[in-house]
Amino acid sequence: MIPKRFLFNFSFPCRYVDALWTAQGTTLDKSYRLPDVSTLEDSSAEKNGKVDFRMGWNPKGLAFSVRVEGKKRRPWCRVSRPEDSDGIQICIDTRDVRNIHRASRFCHRLFILPGGSGANQSQPTPLWLPINRAKAHPNPVPVERMQLGGQIADTMYRLDFAIPAGGLTGYEPLEYNRIGFHYAIIDQEIGNRAFLVGFPFPHSEDPSVWATLELLPKE
Repeated sequence: MIPKRFLFNFSFPCRYVDALWTAQGTTLDKSYRLPDVSTLEDSSAEKNGKVDFRMGWNPKGLAFSVRVEGKKRRPWCRVSRPEDSDGIQICIDTRDVRNIHRASRFCHRLFILPGGSGANQSQPTPLWLPINRAKAHPNPVPVERMQLGGQIADTMYRLDFAIPAGGLTGYEPLEYNRIGFHYAIIDQEIGNRAFLVGFPFPHSEDPSVWATLELLPKE
């Protein structure tokens, strides 16, 4: 069956944030939260886990804060197997081209894992992967330049991260104030959760099914 979310073109506001990163991580309060449209199809989706996804922008880049709740065991993360690992996949089209089914050089794909690095593989890990079937690839996002922090507890994990503007090919928000955006929460325990169209559709490689984010000016 075709998901109800497949029948609409979604556009959401993305608010301006003064600082992408501080000593405490990101500073995105609940006004930066993106809506959970999965309830259009399953009003009980949150019973298997809750996702709080927040995002802000400024000319220096994009900031994120994501919290996944409802877990009973620690996330399973392997750098060698990001697509199978618990974590977050995000897709960004810096020019929001809606009429293409294969990614352009302005389309980016990243995985942010809550673990996989450091002692006991307990440190968060950012990874850039090329998009399958893309017509052209952007410059790889320099993940070593990303700001990244997180927390893993018994029933949840949280990730704060920021992507610098210089790492996103085509990111010129003062000229192009709309971007294409998609995320998917991948979790072996609570199940997968996609922003809009998700599994089994090719959501990670088809920009036409991503949402539009309108980059609101500073208030």
